[in-house]
Amino acid sequence: MSTVWMNELSWVDYQARMTGDKPPVFLPVGALEQHGPHLPLGTDALLSAAVAFDAAVRVGGLVAPTLSYGYKSQPKCGGGQHFCGTTSVDAATLIGSVRDAVREFARHGVNRLVVLNGHYENQWFLIEGIDLGLRDVGPGATLEVMRLEYWDFMTPATLTHVFPEGFPGFALEHAAVMETSMMLHYHPSLVRLDLIPDDGPADFPPYDIYPARSDWVPPSGVLSSARGADAAKGRLLAQEVSARIAQAIATGFR
Repeated sequence: MSTVWMNELSWVDYQARMTGDKPPVFLPVGALEQHGPHLPLGTDALLSAAVAFDAAVRVGGLVAPTLSYGYKSQPKCGGGQHFCGTTSVDAATLIGSVRDAVREFARHGVNRLVVLNGHYENQWFLIEGIDLGLRDVGPGATLEVMRLEYWDFMTPATLTHVFPEGFPGFALEHAAVMETSMMLHYHPSLVRLDLIPDDGPADFPPYDIYPARSDWVPPSGVLSSARGADAAKGRLLAQEVSARIAQAIATGFR
């Protein structure tokens, strides 16, 4: 059976791949988090899985089921925890999930694992989970893990094209032009262009306060305007990101 999705394979077919061509395995990681009134709660998980699929096709890889709950939404990059529908996990939960996944993929015989992150707040907990998982496996394992955020593969030239009036930065791009454009490319039926708000860009102070100040965040949850998003920009971003991730996989592993 020819498929990129690991969960569509039988265990027998999966085992044959692991003992045969030993493809790189992608583990997308996202979140269940508000993305304004115009994008679905699952945007981070949907985009990480879609990018993983595109890259896997280019390198003959497999895509494992997405870890779809992410670390707590932060006001300055995700709007914060006060929005209905945002459903987050503690750091220990995410670390443990990644640690267990690393250990299990090593047991399967995977030697190249790509942890592909789509939620800004996840980064350090993915690193810890990978580190602990590799510690569990031990120094004799053949598994190598590449961790990446897909947006880091967007070149300055492409960002200049997508943001002709200036790029606000990835943190403020929550539910804005980049994510909306990529969703219009990958999942256009889930985007409500008529509901894009005029909020943003948000203006945050150079410090944090706890408990978090929900009044710092635009009421819509959008940190920078999504107006100007379109499917053509999404296609450009998606193609560049998947091609450059595929190149990183070709050259980055031993």
